Amino acid sequence: MSGREDPPDGAPESGGPTGGDEEYGALVFDESFVQAARLQEYSAQERIADDSHAAVRSRPAAERKTGLTFSKQGVLLCLLIAMAFGTAIYMGIRNPYHSPPQPAAEPMRISLLPLAPRDAVPGAEAEDLFANSPAAEFRSGADGVTLPPARRSEHFSESEVLTALTSAKDYVVESSLDPEVLTGGAARPVRLLLDPGQQRQFDESLESPRNDGSYAATGWMVRFDPEKTALADPRVRVDGTLDVKEAGPAALEVTADHVFAYAVRPAGDGAEEAASLFTVRREVRFHFTREDLRDHQLSVRQVSMRAGPLPCSADPSDTLVPLLAGEKAKEDGPAGTNPYADGRSAVPTCGALAANAQPSPRNPSP
Repeated sequence: MSGREDPPDGAPESGGPTGGDEEYGALVFDESFVQAARLQEYSAQERIADDSHAAVRSRPAAERKTGLTFSKQGVLLCLLIAMAFGTAIYMGIRNPYHSPPQPAAEPMRISLLPLAPRDAVPGAEAEDLFANSPAAEFRSGADGVTLPPARRSEHFSESEVLTALTSAKDYVVESSLDPEVLTGGAARPVRLLLDPGQQRQFDESLESPRNDGSYAATGWMVRFDPEKTALADPRVRVDGTLDVKEAGPAALEVTADHVFAYAVRPAGDGAEEAASLFTVRREVRFHFTREDLRDHQLSVRQVSMRAGPLPCSADPSDTLVPLLAGEKAKEDGPAGTNPYADGRSAVPTCGALAANAQPSPRNPSP
């Protein structure tokens, strides 16, 4: 038996080219390569059964494993991206490193001077009271709270100055003219205008009012005891000014100085009784940061009030209880103080309501 012989020209030289089979010996046709092939050879049985077949056929894309593999990889990639976004959002929500809290707004300071009448309080119909008082030329309601021209300042634009003035007007209207607030039925409209740093002081002033210069509910808003006093006319007469100036490069200050004239009468069964005039001179100083202007909020820094007719012994911390038509103050006050006159009163605790601050109706009622 003869064995395998070398080629006629002899064995190939070491390192030289080899035969055809060995020339492709380094190629590896693994399963993935075979499955990815676009052409497939017919089997011998298929060629015998139908000799018209070509040697190969094209494989449908669905049979090729590469398409399926790519689809799975794409789905996996999308899932990984979605998980990454979800984790980022979750960590953002659960981030323990919160932004530092903003400093609390400066507490509001309040001063209220009761003005006691020397004589009995005059009474009449509401229209007569207004027509025969210093409030005869005042406008009614929000129309009496007029805005000055808004002009840009050194550090604030015209629109920012206008925002400060408008916010201050809103506070004046809500806190001194809204019938629901005046009769003690609402406080939320005033609270919503305040900087969040002052809302706690506001809440405590309503929950536990006291006449200590900081926590009097009547400092934040004008309101009467609904069990004793009712509005004889919901249209409050008002006159005054709004003034704006810079309080440094990062803040604006607005001062609202207004006189309010209220027609009041006894609550309940006293609806048919004569009305009387109750006057409040109210000066409010507001403070606006740039954040306040952006959020349409404000801080109330100081409120100064002169109100009458009130008895000097009254506690005005929670509600105002005016002396009504025909009533007298039990105390003799010092020199008369006129809330319609400009300037501050030098009287520290109680003043006498000046006679010319009272209405002089043509047909006064006792």
